[in-house]
Amino acid sequence: MEILISNPLPLFFTVYLIIYLIAYFVIFRNWARKLRPEASSCAISLAHGTPAVILATRAILSDPTHDFNSFNTPLQNLVLEYSIAYFLMDLVHYLIFFPSDVLFIGHHLATLFVFMTCRYVVYHGALAILGLLILAEVTSFCQNVWTLAGARRLDVEFAAKVYDLLSPPFYALYSVVRGCLGPYFVYRMFRFYLSGAADKVIPKWVWISWVIVVVTAISVSIMWILNLWIELYRDRKKIVEKKVR
Repeated sequence: MEILISNPLPLFFTVYLIIYLIAYFVIFRNWARKLRPEASSCAISLAHGTPAVILATRAILSDPTHDFNSFNTPLQNLVLEYSIAYFLMDLVHYLIFFPSDVLFIGHHLATLFVFMTCRYVVYHGALAILGLLILAEVTSFCQNVWTLAGARRLDVEFAAKVYDLLSPPFYALYSVVRGCLGPYFVYRMFRFYLSGAADKVIPKWVWISWVIVVVTAISVSIMWILNLWIELYRDRKKIVEKKVR
C-alpha cells in the first residue's frame, strides 16, 4: 500500500532541518567549529541516502509500466519530494557555510532542476530519475562514514583506522557504480529518449537537459574518485618505501 501525504515537501524539509540542528548543536557539539557544518551535512545525507534507495526501489518495482516516459505514480512523486527536500536543505547549508563552493552549489541546483521538472513540470519520467537516484545514493552510507572518519582522522586514532580501512572498498564500490553502472544507465536512458518515444509527454529540452546534467555529474564523480585512487596509491607507496628503509 502506497503511503500518501498531503503536501509532503514542507514536512520533509522540516524533518531535515531538525536533524541538521540536532547534529550541529547536540551530536557534534564537541567537534571543532569548522568541522560541525560538514558533519551535520553528513547527518542529513545519512537520513536521506539509504532510505531514498529503499523507497525509490519500491517505487520503481511497484510501477507496472517500467518505461522512461511513464506517468509518475503517487509513490514516485513522494520519493521525488523526499529528495527535493534534502537537496534544498543541503543547499541552504552550503549557501550559509560554504558560499564560495560553486561546484557543490551548482550540483545541487542542477539536481533540483532535474527532480523538480520531473515532479512539477512534466509529471513523467520518474522511473529514469529514481533509477539515477538509486545509483547516486547507494554509496551514500559508506561515503558519509568515510567523510566523518576523514574529518577526525588526524586527532582520533579510531577515526584514522576507520578511514584507512574503509577507503579501498568505498573507492571500489563508488568506481563500479559511477564508472560502470551509471554510464550504462544513462546510455539506456539517452537511447530511449532519442528514439522519440517520450516526446509527447517529456519535451526535448527537458530530457536533453536531464542528460546533460547527469553526464556532467558522472564525469565530475569519475574525476573525483580517480584523484582519490591516485592519492591512496601515493600514500600506500610512501608507507612501503618507509618500511623498506
